[in-house]
Amino acid sequence: MNSPLQPIYLFADSQLLFWKNKGTIFLQSIRETIDRTELKAAYIGASNGDDPEFYSIFEGAMESIGIQDCKMILSSFPSDDESFVKESDIILLAGGDVEKGWNAFTKVGLKELIIKRYYEGALLIGVSAGAVQLGLFGVVQDGSANKLIDTFKLIPFVIGAHEEKEKWNRLTEAVQQLNGSANGIGIPSGGGMVYHPDHSIEAIRYPLYEFSLRDGLVSDSLLIPKQEQ
Repeated sequence: MNSPLQPIYLFADSQLLFWKNKGTIFLQSIRETIDRTELKAAYIGASNGDDPEFYSIFEGAMESIGIQDCKMILSSFPSDDESFVKESDIILLAGGDVEKGWNAFTKVGLKELIIKRYYEGALLIGVSAGAVQLGLFGVVQDGSANKLIDTFKLIPFVIGAHEEKEKWNRLTEAVQQLNGSANGIGIPSGGGMVYHPDHSIEAIRYPLYEFSLRDGLVSDSLLIPKQEQ
């Protein structure tokens, strides 16, 4: 029996929602992984306070690949939103504040439902904070220091997004805090990552930065896209 699992897509920001790869909208390749004609797409904007402006960006992206049945899932998570998520083929976790979004997910039961839907075959997309939330831990500011908070743990790496200008400081600090028990992956601005059901990783558009602890020091390596994109 084939696994129902879909790849998980992580985007550093919203650029890949509209990026064309050799003239073809990249999102089209995501749509084609789902063997259904009429798709439902849920947008979960708790991390940005349910900002309708960001939802309109999502709507435009879905419209570009022929998906009309979209819904903004509110942080209050009313029953009609819950019903929509249970039927959604695509679930996007929006950018914003990692900890704010995570607290909202756990408060209303979205945490458990998103995990359940993934194992039932829904395709997950995480953008910025949403990408971080799909990994092992979120690195968040706690006064003058950083702390690690629990996240979905659907991807066995600590994820960092668009932090290349800060030289991935928060991500490398997290790898050190974890004493090498987990590696970190940094997704640069405009780039993305696919985590496949066979646990392989694919870089999209730009190389990914992988950080690991060796002999007490954090070292990094690049994961290059499969082909020139």
